[in-house]
Amino acid sequence: MYSEKVMDHFNNPRNVGEIENPSGVGTVGNAKCGDIMRMYLDIDEQGIIRDVKFKTFGCGAAVATSSMATELVKGKTIQEALEVTNKAVMEALDGLPPVKVHCSLLAEEAIHAALWDYAQKNHIVIEGLEPPVDDIAEKVEDEEY
Repeated sequence: MYSEKVMDHFNNPRNVGEIENPSGVGTVGNAKCGDIMRMYLDIDEQGIIRDVKFKTFGCGAAVATSSMATELVKGKTIQEALEVTNKAVMEALDGLPPVKVHCSLLAEEAIHAALWDYAQKNHIVIEGLEPPVDDIAEKVEDEEY
């Protein structure tokens, strides 16, 4: 059912918590399943993500994808973080059951929402970044898995 990596990130999630005075915060949810994910970014003057934390209310797969997503963006540039897709999160976790794929999309969107907040606070445009969605339920229906 779940890979060893999913179970490890669920049982021992990395980067849980909040960042005081974050550079950017993104919150996304899925009204259909009730998962809510909040991602906090600390970005330095060179555009490097110094620290990242998350708080997730949801199933084990939502916690695991949150944890893995933070690991994938920590120490990366803004542009590198923008390139972290739900597929990259799933691959890093050695896959997810089809009914849990939406959790990886939640992680991708939480990263984008936090980057969007950072861009808005700093009055900058991040090439390739689109306005975030609050509820990924509509987006999940558009995706083909």
